[in-house]
Amino acid sequence: MKIKTWLLISYFVVMILPLLSAYFLFAWVGSYHNEQKVEEYANVYTEIQSLKDVLIDPALYDPTSSKEEIEKLTSSELSISLYNSDGLNVYSSNVNFDNVQQATSKRLYENLYELQQGLRSFKYKEPVFEDGNIVGFFDIEIAREELISTIIKRGWIVIGLFVTTFILIYAAIAITVNRRLNKRLYGLMDEMSAFASGNARAETETGKDEIGELKQHFYAMRKQINAAREEIDREQKEKEYMVATISHDLKTPLTSIKAYAESLNATEGLSFKDREIYQNIIIDKSDFMKQMLDDLITHSLLQSREYELELVTVDGEEFFDMIISDYEALCDKKNIQLFACNIVHGEYEVNPKQMMRVADNLMMNAIRHTPESGKIWIITLSEANNLENRLFEFVKNAYTFDFTQYAYLVVQNEGEGIPAEKLDFLFDPLYQVDQARSKKDSHGTGLGLSITKQIIEKHGGEVEALSKENIGACFICSIPKRNEE
Repeated sequence: MKIKTWLLISYFVVMILPLLSAYFLFAWVGSYHNEQKVEEYANVYTEIQSLKDVLIDPALYDPTSSKEEIEKLTSSELSISLYNSDGLNVYSSNVNFDNVQQATSKRLYENLYELQQGLRSFKYKEPVFEDGNIVGFFDIEIAREELISTIIKRGWIVIGLFVTTFILIYAAIAITVNRRLNKRLYGLMDEMSAFASGNARAETETGKDEIGELKQHFYAMRKQINAAREEIDREQKEKEYMVATISHDLKTPLTSIKAYAESLNATEGLSFKDREIYQNIIIDKSDFMKQMLDDLITHSLLQSREYELELVTVDGEEFFDMIISDYEALCDKKNIQLFACNIVHGEYEVNPKQMMRVADNLMMNAIRHTPESGKIWIITLSEANNLENRLFEFVKNAYTFDFTQYAYLVVQNEGEGIPAEKLDFLFDPLYQVDQARSKKDSHGTGLGLSITKQIIEKHGGEVEALSKENIGACFICSIPKRNEE
């Protein structure tokens, strides 16, 4: 049950409790009154008849007559008042009763011969005659002491029940509030304090009320913060590793440049051909360092969440035909057969420079890992046009193309392939499948595939690597089609 619901219920119970108590008292007294009504009425009527035998004496209504006999009849529960024919009060046993010195005619003749039953007393009034003339009136009032006593007694019982019930309800609400509010809120505060100090506790039962929802939001927030912390730690370690690795990778070409530069200056009798070789080595090492620094800057820029690529609208057929061309010369150097195919229609929003970098990275990677006389396919397509004949069988079985939303850039090469256990790390910065060979040959910086993945994701697409050992590898990049709306 929601906290709001049971609080409203408890408020309602506390508010209605006095009304229920008053109703219970009224019903209880009413029930007692109904039970005693007939018997009490008969007893009072009998008592009045016995009093009438005394009060019908005309002599009593003479102001000068003695009232000793009447005084013997009166008590704290019985009051008698006598009036002469003119309404003058000639006797009253109790001034606390409603008596007046001179009664009006209306008062004297009102409710004659009628036994009136009130909450506190019975009243009876009757005229007295002598020789057919009214000589006076007597007014009898009998207090209902038993009823008043019962009402008082039962009132105290009801008050006691009310107080007891109120205390029980108060205690129940206090215990419930402590269990459902205070205890749980203090527990949540302790969990928050522990989390803030770095000592996260295990999740506890949340419940379905407002505090349960609050705990659920806190646990969700804690997971997000932990995930963000882990991501920051991962990025920090990645940056530290990158700095250390690039520093080490830059040291090798710098050492070579320094050594060959010193040789050019210090060595006497160095032939022109040797000088040319040394100069070319210095230029190659400088180009490698420039490429590494350029890749590092690009990678750092793409990692920023605030950085957005500037996209322009291009014609798909013209643009993708451009980015898959001009790789024949590089493939011919290694005696590699290149199959280029472009089947793209429509318009796309891309960053031309970065998309060309993607194609370059994937093609350089494919050329590097394709043996001589091997084959490379670079395909761009926006529809399944004879696609099955251009892909490896394991690619067709493992990947599903969605041409309704994407166009695709596919780079596939024959070769040793990539071990399955290394595919998950392929797009990590500075990761190279064959570390020893890469360092020896100084091919690439280890950032190319990571940069490729980030560029494609900035375009709203995905890149996936598929491979099978001793057959080859395939990289598939999806590029979203332009939304006309």
